[in-house]
Amino acid sequence: MLQTPASFTPLMAPPQDPQQADDALSLIFHAGRLLVREADLALPDRAAVASLALDPQALQPVGLLDGRYCQAGWVEDEARAPQGYGWRGLRSLFAEFDETLLGVAARAAQVAEWARTHRFCGACGSATFRMAGERCFKCTNCGHMAYPRISPAMMVLIRKGDSFLLALHTQSPSKRFVPLAGFLEAGESIEEAVHREVFEEVGLRVHNLRYFGSQSWPFPHSLMIAFTADYLDGEIRTDPNEIMEARWFGPDDEWPERVPHVSVSSVLVDAHRPSGR
Repeated sequence: MLQTPASFTPLMAPPQDPQQADDALSLIFHAGRLLVREADLALPDRAAVASLALDPQALQPVGLLDGRYCQAGWVEDEARAPQGYGWRGLRSLFAEFDETLLGVAARAAQVAEWARTHRFCGACGSATFRMAGERCFKCTNCGHMAYPRISPAMMVLIRKGDSFLLALHTQSPSKRFVPLAGFLEAGESIEEAVHREVFEEVGLRVHNLRYFGSQSWPFPHSLMIAFTADYLDGEIRTDPNEIMEARWFGPDDEWPERVPHVSVSSVLVDAHRPSGR
């Protein structure tokens, strides 16, 4: 599953040792896509990074991977990719890229986007600077502070007897039946969001919520929080703006095909998939 590897340690500042900084793993992004060498998908070497002539604020500390410094950066101009390098979306690198490094790249993508979008204060428009000791930009004028954006989203697999509800989401790029999901509203608890989203999307009520797991999902900055729940009452009534189709899948039904465990969604489904399905 796409996640930060256990051998990774976050850093809020670049290392003090210049040699460690010179040997950095540089994860450089443009419009959410990672700069990699076209021949072998390697990250840019020191010379390639130097050729980009990045502004110091465009390079941000991410952490240490097996003791090696990792930094995130961004460029505005797609054409600035060095000779032999190209831009690849993180989704397109699943199963092609080193799994451990991809987990760090997912974190770096969010750090780079935060740095790109917070060069200026959202309250007064003045320039910002990175505060020492925490991942925060502070306004030089009014003192407004901006931390990386994280958008929590609930996910729920609903059980009714020996069947489970899966839905085809209208906006889903995969066009697969998956658990229900939706973003939290301001002032809402995760549990309240589950009840609201289930009723809004399929017209059902649920109870007995149980936490299953969570996952950072960098498209662009979500935190997926997965639950299971038991059906309480209601008939399926879909909101066409959100759900194309929703139905119960039981042990005798043909379930959606298995997919690699990149997301917590596939892990959640397979944890409850009937044997042989």
